[in-house]
Amino acid sequence: MTPTVQIEGDAGRVILSGQFDFSAHREFRQVCESLIANPEIKEVLVDFQNVNYLDSSALGMLLLLKEKIGAASKSMALVNCRDTVKQVLEIACFGKIFTIR
Repeated sequence: MTPTVQIEGDAGRVILSGQFDFSAHREFRQVCESLIANPEIKEVLVDFQNVNYLDSSALGMLLLLKEKIGAASKSMALVNCRDTVKQVLEIACFGKIFTIR
């Protein structure tokens, strides 16, 4: 999986596809850090439209990202979650931690 980035005004969208697991951590971290470092970006959207699987390492990556985004005084949302992804996020109680749209 290679995440791609779209800039839409003051929002940066990280578009994921396929399996979101530990094998994606390096690329995911790099694209997210580029958005965090961009002073024009106020919100980071993680787009799960094309994700069919995520594991516990992916959940950990999302938690680390949330921490870094909070430290940079930016906001974050998880968007376009399909049923299987939404189910994993609900089981992990991520709805209490993240904005899920």
